[in-house]
Amino acid sequence: MRVDVEFTSGAVTLRGWLYRPEQSSGIVPLVVMTHGFAGVKEWVAPFAEVFSNAGLACLVYDHPGFGTSDGEPRFEVDPVAQIEGYRDAITYAQTLDGIDPERIGIWGTSFAGAHVLVVAATDRRVRAVVSQVPLTNGWATFRSLVPSIMLPLVHAGIAADRQARASGKPHETIKAASDDPTELVAMPGIEVYNWLMANGPQIPTWRNEVTLSSIDKFQSYAPEAFLRRVSPTPLLMVIADQDTLTPSDIALQSYADALEPKELALIPGPHFAVYEEQFDRASGIARDFLLAKLGG
Repeated sequence: MRVDVEFTSGAVTLRGWLYRPEQSSGIVPLVVMTHGFAGVKEWVAPFAEVFSNAGLACLVYDHPGFGTSDGEPRFEVDPVAQIEGYRDAITYAQTLDGIDPERIGIWGTSFAGAHVLVVAATDRRVRAVVSQVPLTNGWATFRSLVPSIMLPLVHAGIAADRQARASGKPHETIKAASDDPTELVAMPGIEVYNWLMANGPQIPTWRNEVTLSSIDKFQSYAPEAFLRRVSPTPLLMVIADQDTLTPSDIALQSYADALEPKELALIPGPHFAVYEEQFDRASGIARDFLLAKLGG
């Protein structure tokens, strides 16, 4: 029950898949879902399958510049454009036959776990939000990933890239992850590199790269400013207790700062455990929450 779909966000065509529950008759709720930093929709699809098997329709798509979606420059992680993509996906979903426009939920993971907080805080069409292994504080997370000794080099690179683009050169790109700890990458650490290498190369549209300007946008992203505004929309945070990519302590503090109604699921393991050995637990908790808040 998965079909290819596309919709427009700004002037860009975004592409993805619409999952409809096989056993459903009549109008059903829908969950809008997309991937994290330097990801692709294929990594989200297993969660959509769990949700659709339980009676929820799902709209899964690639961010602008990634996967099968259009958008230039390619591999630009732009929080503003990605947040608009979510909101335009909601609008598109509300036009679909058989979808209840009043029962729309959103799910985001990792970097998109930040976006869903902003979307839920600013778009009251959202009836429930799941934020999985989320980035919840932009600068605090950026500083946890970039050692102080590297900051001058990162900022010098960002400045040089801006100057080059002003003179007509293309966006500089860097690796999303690397096994060389001295290399400037978007997501440092061998854990990230190993997971990306195990799950990315078999997907034709995936590349181990992002624009350098993505890092500039990352350091100025502040989803924490929207956190308390999510209420009264029901919020579920799924946090990995050994997460060092979107650090557990930062996420747990953000959960404490969020207003009710809210629920916390603390999952054993590091960041990528929710996609691997803890998948059943993470997806099942999210499924049950969405069913409770949206209905089946």
